[in-house]
Amino acid sequence: MPTLLDYRRRIRSVRSTQQITKTMKMVAAARLRRAQERVFSARPYAQEILAVLRSLVSRIPALPAGGEEAVHPLLARRPEEKILVLVLTGDRGLCGAFNANVLRRAVEFLKEKEKRSPEIVAIGKKGRDYFRSHRRKMAEEYVNVFARLDYAQASQVAGRVIALYAEAKVDAVYAIYNEFKSILAQKLTTEKLLPIEEIPSARQEWVAGRARAEVRPETKPAPAENPVDYIYEQPAQELLKKLLPRHLTTQIFRILLESAAAEHAARMTAMDAATSNAAELIDRITLEMNRARQATITREIIEIVSGAAALR
Repeated sequence: MPTLLDYRRRIRSVRSTQQITKTMKMVAAARLRRAQERVFSARPYAQEILAVLRSLVSRIPALPAGGEEAVHPLLARRPEEKILVLVLTGDRGLCGAFNANVLRRAVEFLKEKEKRSPEIVAIGKKGRDYFRSHRRKMAEEYVNVFARLDYAQASQVAGRVIALYAEAKVDAVYAIYNEFKSILAQKLTTEKLLPIEEIPSARQEWVAGRARAEVRPETKPAPAENPVDYIYEQPAQELLKKLLPRHLTTQIFRILLESAAAEHAARMTAMDAATSNAAELIDRITLEMNRARQATITREIIEIVSGAAALR
């Protein structure tokens, strides 16, 4: 049976752990605030690049000889015989099921695509260590990316992906990551990065919106405006040569920011739960210690009364 000293030592130990988890929660909250601002700033930029790309594609009158591949290698479409999977995990733990969920989804996805010779790009120490321990082949690995996340790191990853796709070493590129929704919710996402999906023109979307409004006259959608008519001086090939890599790099940078913000949110939630559990554990141990002390006092009183009665 534990003694009172054992109970006090255990309470001190749990209280020290509680202080650590509380501090980690505060640090994660401060980092989450900055990461959240960066995510909200990156999303409109990525959407605007996509809008410019849509406008450009809608104004290409016809593809030249050689088809899409002649316009730009990132527009080439091939049968998916070889695929590349970007798996984004954290560099550290203590963030609940954040890393485990990503790795579980990645394993399931790799099993589904096993016949297509999947190659892995591990971004984050946890994913790198997991695939190393399971002896999975990795095309590239990037660690300590989220410590100082910037656009140059996203450009490095995107450059490697573009090179593999342009050289026809892979036929499709996917990304598996946690998308930041809120502090309490992250969405596990599998996103296809390459080949770039067929992009409808702004005019086609406007016509489709008018058609939907005519089919459902009871609804009153917001009035649609005609698409802006931009004038491009450079030929399509030259514009796509700069715009498509920038678009892919921006999407990868946004994905990295989403994953970083989701990791901080998961760590903040996990440390908050750990702090609350430590408080409950301290209360439970204190109650057990008080019961043990009361039992000791009662036993001593009984011994004194029994001794006094024996002397009469």
